[in-house]
This record gives sequence, C-alpha cells and structure tokens, in this order.
Amino acid sequence: MSRAPASLVLADGAVFRGEAAGFHPPSGIATGEIVFNTAMSGYQEVLTDPSYAGQVIAFTYPHIGNYGVTPLDEESARPACRGMVVRELETVPSSWRSVGPLEAFLDEHRIAAITGVDTRRLTRHLRQAGAVGCAFGTADLAALERAAVGAVTTDGRDLATAVTCAAPYTVGTLPRRVVALDYGMKATIVRRLAARFTVDVLPATASAAEILERAPAGVFLSNGPGDPAALAAQRDVVASLLGEVPIFGICLGQQVLAEAMGAATYKLSFGHHGSNHPVRHLATGRVEITAQNHNYAVDADSLSGARVTHVNLNDGVVEGFCVPAQRAFCVQYHPEAGPGPHDAAYLFDTFSALCDGKSMDDL
Repeated sequence: MSRAPASLVLADGAVFRGEAAGFHPPSGIATGEIVFNTAMSGYQEVLTDPSYAGQVIAFTYPHIGNYGVTPLDEESARPACRGMVVRELETVPSSWRSVGPLEAFLDEHRIAAITGVDTRRLTRHLRQAGAVGCAFGTADLAALERAAVGAVTTDGRDLATAVTCAAPYTVGTLPRRVVALDYGMKATIVRRLAARFTVDVLPATASAAEILERAPAGVFLSNGPGDPAALAAQRDVVASLLGEVPIFGICLGQQVLAEAMGAATYKLSFGHHGSNHPVRHLATGRVEITAQNHNYAVDADSLSGARVTHVNLNDGVVEGFCVPAQRAFCVQYHPEAGPGPHDAAYLFDTFSALCDGKSMDDL
C-alpha cells in the first residue's frame, strides 16, 4: 500500500518519521498527549477505552491490526483518543471474528494514525521525557513543531464530563441494585456489574441526592480520563456518600475517592498503560498481573484514615486502598481486564459481598 510520508513531533523537539494512516485530517495535523501502551493484544479495547480521551496512543508491540476489528471488542461507542502510533499497521486481518481491518475502523471514527515509526526509540524517549504534547501528520515539519508545542495535555482538565453518558440508563433486572457513576466507564465493567446487580448508570454530573434517591445497595466509581484534581464537584459528591453506602472505585474512581478523603493526587511521568503490570496484594502477599491505564496516582503520604491494600511492584505506586469504617475500597488498575488478565476479577465479588452487608473485616 502506498502511503504519504508523515512525521511525529514531540513538544520537546524530538522527531520521528513514518507514514500517514487511518483518517487524514484536512489540516494534515493531529495533536494530543502521547503515551505508550505495552499490551501485545487488545488494541481495539485500548482504542475505545474512554480513559484515553485527549491522548495519542503509541503501541510498543510491533504489529498492530493482525486480527482486525469486531464490535464485540468495543469498550465504548467510539474511540475518544486523539490518534495512534505504530511500528507496522497490518492491512490484512486474519481472524474468524474480524468484520474488517483496523485502518477502516480508524477512518470511520476519524482517528488519525502514523505507521512505520521506530516505536522502540519512541518508548525509550518517553520513559525519559514523560508524557508530553505531540503533533503528527503530513504537514511540513515547521507546522508540526508549532502544533506540538501548543498541544493540550491532560493537566488540569476535566475530561470525564466530556465522555460520560448523556442521560441515565439501566442494565439488568436482578434484585439488588447499584448505581455506577460514569466518568468514562468501559463496557466490560458494566457487564461485570450487571452479572451481579441491576445497574443504574448515571452521568458524572449526578448529585448525591440523585444517587441516594435510587436507594442503591452500593455505588461504583468508574474509570475515566483527565486530571482528578479538576473534578471538584465529583469529589464533593463522593465525600457526601462516604458512610452512606458501600463504595467501590476503579482507576479514576480510586483517585476521586482519595481526594474525597482529603488526599492528594499527582501525575506520573509516563503513566501505566498495558496489561502486564505486577501488583502485590499486601494482605496475602499474592502477586497479580494487571491491566492498567492511568497517568495520575494517589499520594500515599497524604492518604489518612485508609489502609493501602495493593502496591505496584515496578514503582511502588498505590494500586489500591480501603476505608473499612466507611465500607469503601478501590483499586488503581483494571480488574475487569478487557484487555488483560483476570487475576483481580474477585474484586467484583468483594463489592457484591459488601453490598450484602458484610463488613470489610470479613472480606
């Protein structure tokens, strides 16, 4: 396939050469905050994870697109990411599940991509420089350099309310009912919850009164994109729910819960993105291999009134904590997988037991 030459320019001036793929913006420029993902498969789930809003995803695995795409693997109705960077974009999918090639999917959803990039060099660079603004496309290098410097990152941005559901909806007909606050929730999480509860999914802007009037057995705080420090309204809602109902948070949900307790969050240098991150469950010493996607983390020194339950074995980041007195717990990683290992799927059963009235001391 003949492709137009393209360049990827980072805000710090680094330049990478490649070829244009996917959707071609009329301006010849796509921008965003670039991060790298180490998953070897599950690219469609990654691309459709709303937590990537505002970001350009660079895949470290060299061949992306091998097995095409299928609606069965979508985590949301459309990708929220700003672009994709790969070493080699496969154009002929080989899978009985495939309904078409990845590139057609990107074009349909107007997601720009660049292929032929030395993603090993790019990843090494990002491990030193951190997540930075970038620009890529077929425009001349000077235009791309200006766009990269001006690219908006996730710092200080509330992106959760941009990707949340437009109106409440309900999934399931089981006797127990929980409320899930959609900060950018993945479809796999909804399925995990709906296997145990009737789930009322409410927008990220829902008030505590709107939540409690549904008399839920518990409240779930979802994953999502952006800077948790920008979610003051969501923090205040969760603070008012503490002690009223059991709470379970995942990813951004952990960060919002931490801030509701008065703790601080901070931005990681290059974030955790992939499906092979080792996490230690402190109570048992068991090591779980986990799926992760977060640029922000909880400051352990600022976390009072809570017990840390999980830590990342790569860098010591807080990967989970609980507040027994308030019947609340959370994890920074993704126990629902989609993609990734299912080592931590037991946490949905933990939430179910908590909603049944068991104390955290029994779990």
